[in-house]
Amino acid sequence: MSAQAHAANHYYIPHGTHWPIIGSVGLFITAVGGALWLEGMDIGRYFVLLGVIVILIMMFGWFGTVIRESLSGTYNEQVDRSFRWGMTFFIFSEVMFFGAFFGALFFARVFVEHWLAGSSNNLFTNLLLWKGYEPTWPSNGPANLGGSFEGMSAVGVAAINTLILLTSGLTVTIAHWGLKQGNRKKLCWFLLFTILLGFSFVALQAHEYIEAYTKQNLTLGSGIYGSTFFMLTGFHGLHVTIGAIMLSVILIRSLRGHFTPQNHFAFEAVSWYWHFVDVVWLGLFIFVYWL
Repeated sequence: MSAQAHAANHYYIPHGTHWPIIGSVGLFITAVGGALWLEGMDIGRYFVLLGVIVILIMMFGWFGTVIRESLSGTYNEQVDRSFRWGMTFFIFSEVMFFGAFFGALFFARVFVEHWLAGSSNNLFTNLLLWKGYEPTWPSNGPANLGGSFEGMSAVGVAAINTLILLTSGLTVTIAHWGLKQGNRKKLCWFLLFTILLGFSFVALQAHEYIEAYTKQNLTLGSGIYGSTFFMLTGFHGLHVTIGAIMLSVILIRSLRGHFTPQNHFAFEAVSWYWHFVDVVWLGLFIFVYWL
């Protein structure tokens, strides 16, 4: 049997690797550091920094190994299908992750607010516990526990960031077309545009957060509105940052000629992730900023 026939009919079994263990150690250190930091111990932030460094080393080493194996022609069609299913399940897990936070926002706005205000089945809540409470959104909670603050607007930074992400979805698609056409110039330029748009989004979101904290008095402690706003937009901003870094790696690989019109799943995986980030932001813009 030829080597090609052998590769086509046998599944690739990866060799033993130490990277999963290193990644687990990094995650453990980060989790412990985060717990210590939340308890007010200064040493916690250093544990978090150390854990993040270990995780980054793991990612750099492990992904480098996968890239080298891919370029060597080790993988076959079965491995490619496995990668595609793996990325599909990963994005599904991300859908569930954001779904939990959107669910919390929906539950607070649709059920909790009206329950506290004395809905038909909970009159005594309004009469005895929180007398006169009115269901409003943005809400700082019963008895103004969240303090006074100004809610976020759908115009301004939020609208600009929406335009930025929608444009980035178009540019990454054009880059994909360039790759399929074998046009490396189109591929690299539009990848670069997508990366710049992604980091521009993050920069504008950081500016928005500074404005919220310093001028609008909106913080994580500003009741259910503040906590859901920062959890949803903060995790989304983290995903945009990760996606932009991933696109930067893909750009470097594209410049080195790692991809062909027939073999470029790494690019496709990152583009799937980026389109997912775009869709999540549309949900955020509608349900967090607009409605």
